[in-house]
Amino acid sequence: MISMAGAPARVAHAAARAAAAVPAATPRPASNTVTLADFYNQPWWMILLKVVVIFAFLMVMTLFAIWAERRLIGRMQQRPGPNRAGPFGLLQSLMDGIKLPLKEDIVPRRVDKLLFVIAPAIALIPAFISFSIIPFGPEVSIFGVRTPLQLTDLPVAVLLVLAMSSIGVYGIVLAGWASASPYSLLGGLRSSAQVVSYEIAMGLSFVAVFLYAGSLSTSAIVNAQAAGHEFHVGGVALHYPSWFAVLLFPSFVIYLITMVGETNRLPFDLPEGEGELVGGFHTEYSSLKFALFYLAEYINMTTVAALATTLFLGGWRAPWPISVWAGANSNWWPLLWFLAKVLILLFCFVWLRGTLPRIRYDQLMAFGWKILIPVSLAWILMIATIRVWRQHGGSTPVYIVGGAILGALLLLAWMGDVAAEKRRAAAAPATETAAAAPGAASGAAPAPRAATSAPATVGAEAGTGGSAGFPVPPLDLPHYHGVGVTASPGGTPSDPDAAARAGVKEVTGA
Repeated sequence: MISMAGAPARVAHAAARAAAAVPAATPRPASNTVTLADFYNQPWWMILLKVVVIFAFLMVMTLFAIWAERRLIGRMQQRPGPNRAGPFGLLQSLMDGIKLPLKEDIVPRRVDKLLFVIAPAIALIPAFISFSIIPFGPEVSIFGVRTPLQLTDLPVAVLLVLAMSSIGVYGIVLAGWASASPYSLLGGLRSSAQVVSYEIAMGLSFVAVFLYAGSLSTSAIVNAQAAGHEFHVGGVALHYPSWFAVLLFPSFVIYLITMVGETNRLPFDLPEGEGELVGGFHTEYSSLKFALFYLAEYINMTTVAALATTLFLGGWRAPWPISVWAGANSNWWPLLWFLAKVLILLFCFVWLRGTLPRIRYDQLMAFGWKILIPVSLAWILMIATIRVWRQHGGSTPVYIVGGAILGALLLLAWMGDVAAEKRRAAAAPATETAAAAPGAASGAAPAPRAATSAPATVGAEAGTGGSAGFPVPPLDLPHYHGVGVTASPGGTPSDPDAAARAGVKEVTGA
């Protein structure tokens, strides 16, 4: 026999399910808070549309970034820059993009052809993939479908960017290896060592953001920067700064430095050091393959700038005082704030290139391993201590740990200063001996610096004979300042061109 005792309960449950199904059929209201659930059940054409839009955005941004960089550098150097193709030279980058694939594609004989061909693709594809987790804006309506302005999101989205940047360097290394050229190989090895060094510091700069946001999802990190704690002044409700660039300023500075090293841009463009490596890892590349490396560099610049905006500058949320406007963070307006922040960071890339010289490779590696990484580790310890202190209400063990960390940092700074002073004291006698050696050997006064073309030795230590330092060419010769240098008629008697070169006036420099 079937019991009817539970029938009312079953009827009520069915009615509740029917009532819950009604709102699901209606369009969902707009929301400024994006979660992982918003990316489920998206139609396939919406995903394809986002992929096409991101691809087109990166291509157009690359053309614009190249044009803007050339115009800004030209302005800094008091020259016009591109101004022929199109109004204000706007079509110059497009013409260059069309010209490069039409050039002759030269493949040297001794290269590894398979690796030589796929290396540019390996460098380019991860740059596109990294941009898939960058949020452009909140949830909007596109053709009647509500969807976030973001291709996808993951619980560990930021780790995807780190993974793609690690894979992208394989393209540079393989390009140097497959080219069978010592210059290309040195450029590839430099790039691998540089990326490993600066990627560690970059990953450590993210840890403080994860501790504050409580998530590795880019959407959750943007939501965590929505608004700071509220306080009142004169009856007016205000908020403390909520951007992680303010709350975690050391992490922001470290990331800004490492993102320049990750993209191989000046002053960290050692893999492409044309002064000593001709052209670096892409010396043997031409035509479309060279264009792919060029494209990968600028797409990586846009990606790291967008990631800095997402993690530290509030993402697509409007800055103050625009955020006072109630509709600033809804509909399509956040897309404008996001692009403005990205363009400001891209301008910083150009600014650095126009103002700073390229540093030496040993300085690059020492800065990464001896400064950025230790500072990042110490900062993470302090942030972790502060977070635990807030959660436990300032307990005594937290104060003890915080004091121990501060004492350890002071001790390390003191020990580093003492060691540096000892090295300077030991190097001083060796430098004086090396400077006085030529005069002592000939019984004459030492020759002035400008009168010799022998390379100087910097950083020589005692006991090495003055040869362990890094060789630096003299920078006070006349041709460095555009002054004409008359060639001497020296030459051997068998040289048929010695007499012809006797009165030639050589002018070098810019």
